[in-house]
Amino acid sequence: MVEGKKNNTVMVVSLVLTLVIVAWAIMFKQNFANFADALMAFISTNFSWAYLLSMFVFVCFALYLAFSKYGNIKLGKDDSVPEFSNTSWFGMLFGAGMGIGLVFWGVAEPISHYLSPDASLGIVGQTPQAANFAMRASFKHWGFHPWANYAIIGMALAYFQFRKDMPAMMSSIFTPILGEKGVKGPIGKMIDVFAVFATVAGVATSLGMGTIQINSGLNYLFGIPNNQFTNIIIIAVVTVIFIWTAVSGIDKGIKALGDINLVLAGSLLALTFIVGPTLKSVQAFTSGMGDYLNTFVFDSLHLEAFGDNSWVNGWTVFYWAWWIAWAPFVGSFIARISKGRTIREFTLGVILAPAMASFVWFAVFGSLSLNLAEIVDVSVLESIKAAPEVGLFATFQNYPIGNILSFVAIVLLCTFFITSANSATFVLGMFTSEGDLNPSNPKKILWGLVQSALATGLLLSGGLGALQTISVAAAFPFIIIMLAACVSLYKVLSKEEV
Repeated sequence: MVEGKKNNTVMVVSLVLTLVIVAWAIMFKQNFANFADALMAFISTNFSWAYLLSMFVFVCFALYLAFSKYGNIKLGKDDSVPEFSNTSWFGMLFGAGMGIGLVFWGVAEPISHYLSPDASLGIVGQTPQAANFAMRASFKHWGFHPWANYAIIGMALAYFQFRKDMPAMMSSIFTPILGEKGVKGPIGKMIDVFAVFATVAGVATSLGMGTIQINSGLNYLFGIPNNQFTNIIIIAVVTVIFIWTAVSGIDKGIKALGDINLVLAGSLLALTFIVGPTLKSVQAFTSGMGDYLNTFVFDSLHLEAFGDNSWVNGWTVFYWAWWIAWAPFVGSFIARISKGRTIREFTLGVILAPAMASFVWFAVFGSLSLNLAEIVDVSVLESIKAAPEVGLFATFQNYPIGNILSFVAIVLLCTFFITSANSATFVLGMFTSEGDLNPSNPKKILWGLVQSALATGLLLSGGLGALQTISVAAAFPFIIIMLAACVSLYKVLSKEEV
């Protein structure tokens, strides 16, 4: 009975904390927006170094484990085998990890960097150097760092829950440091509450972003009003669908949607590659990879101690905070679908494969948008930068079959939206059910509704800016938790006979 109370504590505290944020965002919109802006400025100014250092550590640590003597250790018993094929596994982790973000920023981010590159590097906007920087920066933000960040939590959770038979809870990772008593005590429960809140806030950021872009696409193509009422309708409709697929389980709803996402994303990528500047896309991929790898360490740690860090704070620090906020959710979901894979297979599959897909995506869509600089007035590029939610659709209109591409993109946004939300719903059910790998339907339904309520509240409170800030705020305490997870995992792996 005591365990039940502790289990209930995580559920109740997490739910109350989340509902307080929702109520604040909806009832006191301006106050919430002001707080969000102040919090963004404080964290970016004082702790940007912590984000840069920690994300670099995650990359180094994950790759070290993959190529060390621990690489052959299975995330499960020695005789366990993977549940899912490589294709389905990749589809599920990619869709849950960053699907909506790629569609949202694939065109808009390179344009933004092209027009306003990092001033501290001395690059002038609207030049070939700025275009090269745009690709390099996009590769950095969507490459090895975010996926290494996911891999840390995913690997640790999979190891403890499948090899050590511990509950699928974030606190289980810290048993080697805290001991079983500590994990079940206040510190362990606090870690689990952080994980739940970070998951809800991080996913709400993406859901809000996806809703804005779906609404913009429907307005662009069909003239459907682009307003808050339409946003709420979109969230309501998609909520019904993603809760239904979450209730269907991983083997049915979530796996099927992951496979659909791969087909739709691959089709949109291939069509765009064909109708866009094909040669430039190939060249952008080759050059972008070269620049990215050549400056990897520099860009990972670049911060002006005595200069202007506005670009780094506005872009890189936000992204690192966004990925860290998503780590509990995506890491837990990846762990849930990765039983039976070795540490080496898991790490390379989670870091290299999705990162390469992101590089190809930005090479194609980045070239599509940067090529506009030669065929349209700069004011068009400025409008894309100012309203990234319409950037993709505005760009497509300058190429053949633009309306068809826009329609496929809207469908893809919806399926990515559903995949992210149903995966998060499943994970939140696990976190608040003492790590049950198959949580009850009532809990999945409850958390599905809570996620949608938070996304709605944040949208009503001021749009994307507030969503970004909540992502940063939710992620900040998790930096310490994730660094401690590295220590804990290494400590237990060092006792394995390899």
